Amino acid sequence: MTAGISLATRQRSLGDPDICYPLWPPRTHGCPRTSTSRVSYPVEVDYDYDQAPTALFSAARTPRRAEGLDRWAPLLPPLTAPGLGEGGTPLIEFEPGIYLKDESRNPTWSHKDRLNRCTTSAALGVAAPGIVVASSGNHGASAAAFAARAGLRCVVFTGLDLPPAVDTFLNAYGAVVLPVPRAARWPLMRQVVDRMGLHPVSNLTPTHTGHPFGPEGYKTIAYEIFQDLGVPEAVFVPTGYGELLFGVWKGFAELRRLGLADRLPRIFACEPAAAAPLAQAMRQGVAAARVEVSPTAAYSIVSAVSGYRGVLAVRGSGGRALALDDGRLEAAQAELARAGLWTELSGAAGLAGLRSVGDVGTPVVCVSTSSGFKDAGVGSRTTEAVEPEWDQVCRRLRAAGLRD
Repeated sequence: MTAGISLATRQRSLGDPDICYPLWPPRTHGCPRTSTSRVSYPVEVDYDYDQAPTALFSAARTPRRAEGLDRWAPLLPPLTAPGLGEGGTPLIEFEPGIYLKDESRNPTWSHKDRLNRCTTSAALGVAAPGIVVASSGNHGASAAAFAARAGLRCVVFTGLDLPPAVDTFLNAYGAVVLPVPRAARWPLMRQVVDRMGLHPVSNLTPTHTGHPFGPEGYKTIAYEIFQDLGVPEAVFVPTGYGELLFGVWKGFAELRRLGLADRLPRIFACEPAAAAPLAQAMRQGVAAARVEVSPTAAYSIVSAVSGYRGVLAVRGSGGRALALDDGRLEAAQAELARAGLWTELSGAAGLAGLRSVGDVGTPVVCVSTSSGFKDAGVGSRTTEAVEPEWDQVCRRLRAAGLRD
């Protein structure tokens, strides 16, 4: 088997694993045979695992950043879209036995680049003229970048409170940026899909199914952790819809299926307490839940609705769904910053989750999803100028705790 050829064979229903569909076209509305008016069940990509190259996870095979996701092409959907050097992010030992997987090192400074390499490839695979996404920031910026790289148009429906920095980011890639009330984003996106033929790279269903190819890109986080560390005791994952959560879990499950790992890490979903629909779904024992959303600064991961992928990941790994208030998120963000790691507030949810549960053994990995540049308040702070005289400078230094 040539290393760069995808072994993807079909799409499998997560609602009933015995139900399968052809690999093309991607089922962006989930599984029609198991979904109901209340719960939408996603599909996942299945592979011919018996044909996986034996050297794919060789310890001697060190991934190069320039390869991007192509390094893992056999266990991904066909990667027809050109890459941007996504993936290959560092695993940093934050303190003994506790590691941070820093996804801010991706091309658009977030984990979404792994997903959008796969979803943009799907758009090319169905000969769509472009892609459309409903996004508050990270997803839209990443989709716009990969669309531009592939020569496709990109439409981004975003919120009326779009931070100016994110607005500039989106427009830099030539995206059509359309701020609308939050509830209007998905109905309008569906019309763009139906009337203009653009390929949807975010959710279209009542409970979250998203794009079937997208979470496959997130599996590569598990692959990279495994190559650097083996199987950790636990992985703490910032969680909105649960696609990243599912991808990390599936990656480790595949490693076990291939005989490379003998166990799975516990996967902890780290949601903002302002919503936390996955935590509610787990408490109620249901496939997905819908909740009211309270104000939170963790805008990248707040969601009124969850999806079945998250339930599978938490339940299948023996993990937990954690609801974290903004105070815990802010404390974790500050702790990381003191160690030289500036993350978006949402991106600090992994460490906040670990701090909330205490000792789970080591090694443990906290996924940090995006850069501090993505926070809504970036650019609003200004530091007061100081007179260029020693007494004035000294006063400021002493106020900061420095002494001459």
